[in-house]
Amino acid sequence: MITIGLVTWTNHPTLAPDKKKITLSDYASHFPVVEIDSLFYGLRGSAMVANWLTQVPAQFQFIVKAHQAMTTHRDFHEVADTLPALFKRFKETIQPLVAAKQLKAVLLQFPPFFRMNTQNLNYLRQAAQLLAPLPVAVEFRNASWYAAAYWPQVRAFMQELHLIHVIPDEPQGAANTVPSIYEATSPQLTIMRLHGRNAEGWQTPGERWRKTRNLYRYSDNELHEIAQHARDLTQQSHEVCVIFNNNSAGDAAPNALALQKILGLHFTNLAPQQLDLF
Repeated sequence: MITIGLVTWTNHPTLAPDKKKITLSDYASHFPVVEIDSLFYGLRGSAMVANWLTQVPAQFQFIVKAHQAMTTHRDFHEVADTLPALFKRFKETIQPLVAAKQLKAVLLQFPPFFRMNTQNLNYLRQAAQLLAPLPVAVEFRNASWYAAAYWPQVRAFMQELHLIHVIPDEPQGAANTVPSIYEATSPQLTIMRLHGRNAEGWQTPGERWRKTRNLYRYSDNELHEIAQHARDLTQQSHEVCVIFNNNSAGDAAPNALALQKILGLHFTNLAPQQLDLF
């Protein structure tokens, strides 16, 4: 099974061109899954999360990006007294999704300075234990995890912890990037996150770096390549979820719909499409 989604639902005007503002219901009329990044920036009450559920069908799924202090982007002491307390608070926030069985995974996206070493392996184990029994997906941003001397052991370690491998698609062979290793660690789920292949934008840090690095539109040939990788991964995992994160210029939704067409996918149980008549 292959599913397709986008990061957030608000920044994709092509999904509802007749509306001034895209709602989650509008989004859910096109795709069966969304990645939520709002909790990465700040934890809020579970009421907000419960409200998401009122806007989507019962089969709709959420990938929720973990708070930045959970992935060492920030010192957890800035957010909570202890690390277990931080993870507990996060789990309480997303409990409505868990109760409704609409949480596809918690995404732990680690920063570039999170290298493969004993200390960080221990942290990964601790994070997996603190999030248990939730499905946990891991995206590495440091190439050391994929070094030939380490990756087989890293993969076995992730399998031991029941962690889902997130395969990034980004500029290959450039500084500050990681290779795309198309290998699953979970028989249930593998996630592909497509960041675009803007090598120049990726390697030019600055005030607008976060936007320029994802400024990219995949070509038809590249989408066919991605489609084949997704098909191949279904031999390793029951589900392959492809998430488009190349939306600096609004390219994510058109690319996602094009990939859906290439793969011949028809998503069922979507929200009904509503027209803005006034």
